Amino acid sequence: MKNRFGFQDLEVWQRAVNFANDVISITENMNTNRKHFRLLEQLEAAGSSVALNIAEGKGRYSKKEFIQFLYIARGSLYETITLLAIFEKRKWINSDKFQEFCCKAEELAKMIVGLINSIKKSL
Repeated sequence: MKNRFGFQDLEVWQRAVNFANDVISITENMNTNRKHFRLLEQLEAAGSSVALNIAEGKGRYSKKEFIQFLYIARGSLYETITLLAIFEKRKWINSDKFQEFCCKAEELAKMIVGLINSIKKSL
C-alpha cells in the first residue's frame, strides 16, 4: 500500500524518524543526578527536527525550498551531536553511546547531502 505522504517514502526521512526515537530514548535514561530539563528538551527538539524539516521541505512547492529545509535538517543533526558531545563530557552518556550516535548521524548527514545534490541536478 502506498503511503499517503510522499516524504514517508524517503529512506532519509525514515532513518531520521528512527534517529529521533533513539534520541528521545536516551533522554529518558540519561545518567545524571541533576536534571537539566532545558538541555534535555533541546536535545529532543533538535533530534526530532531532522525528520520534521525533511517532511516540511518535501511538502513545499519548489525544489529550492525543499533544499533549504534539508540544509536546516542537517543543521539540526549537527546541533544534536553537539549536545550529545556536551552530555558525554558531563558523563551523562557513555563514550560508546556517543560514538553510536555519531555513526548514525554521519550516515544520515551523507544521505541528506546526497538528496540535496540529487535535487540540485534536477533544477
